[in-house]
Amino acid sequence: MDLFKRVNNNCSNKFCTPIFPQNHARVAVLGASGGIGQPLSLLLKNSPLVSQLSLYDIAHTPGVAADLSHIETRAKVTGHLGPDQLGAALKGCDVVVIPAGVPRKPGMTRDDLFNTNATIVATLSDACARFCPEAMICVIANPVNSTIPITSEVMKKHGVYNPNRVFGVTTLDIVRANTFVAELKGLDPARVNVPVIGGHAGKTIIPLISQCTPKVEFPADELSALTERIQDAGTEVVKAKAGAGSATLSMAYAGARFTFSLLDAMNGKEGVVECAFIRSEETECKYFSTPLLLGKNGIEKNLGLGKLSAFEEKLVAECMAELKTSIKKGEDFVANMKL
Repeated sequence: MDLFKRVNNNCSNKFCTPIFPQNHARVAVLGASGGIGQPLSLLLKNSPLVSQLSLYDIAHTPGVAADLSHIETRAKVTGHLGPDQLGAALKGCDVVVIPAGVPRKPGMTRDDLFNTNATIVATLSDACARFCPEAMICVIANPVNSTIPITSEVMKKHGVYNPNRVFGVTTLDIVRANTFVAELKGLDPARVNVPVIGGHAGKTIIPLISQCTPKVEFPADELSALTERIQDAGTEVVKAKAGAGSATLSMAYAGARFTFSLLDAMNGKEGVVECAFIRSEETECKYFSTPLLLGKNGIEKNLGLGKLSAFEEKLVAECMAELKTSIKKGEDFVANMKL
């Protein structure tokens, strides 16, 4: 159960023994047949925190559900196929995780994905607003810097928007930062925590190496190279897969980690902290990722940026224009669409 020791612990104390309460959470995965959706669903099926796992996609979902249903864990799995079954997939859900969308290919930026994935996320958010308006919504679909504003605006149109329950899952940036720092310093990556703030694309990804636990230091040139690697890690995977897809397995792990943290907090565990891209007042941007204290009702407290180094302050300043543009693009998309 080492995986669950990792993903069930909060950012500041990931290596303590997790609590596995007899939770009765119903979790839906929208896009469950895809490259992220299948391994993510497997991890969720394996967790005692989940009692019902509702899988939705436009193809192959009954087969994925049948396959997972044979695993000897408590979660009951149901498969739902196509738009006509979307409502049934969502009804009564406590948490909805959305990895649906097309993957990034070589030469594509996250912004290139916008038109296709924006429509998918808007459609799924609309269904969430109608069938499970009080659920926690965890959006993985890229570009997160735009898809979270899309989700928020759709929920607003239905009059059910709660900013404490809508999350852009940026956990993969933290997972990568932890791994890369551990490699460079010869540390156990399970004991490393690097907060990552900002957004979830390129230079909007801002790892706070100065706030790393345990404390680490790097020369300026090495710090710059490390930061760039964390920011470009998604492209690293896309190139390595040579056209066969983007980060799927690591993203599934990161999505599971965030979901388990959220479920732990909803179930009463205290001190659960994760970073996520949310509606925020911490900077001049309407949405911004920072460490969050999670609770029974979603975000309990935004822990803010903390003390930044001069290098990190510069990164924050430099990302603002791009982040604002991405946010506005998402908002404008919903303003111009018909629900």
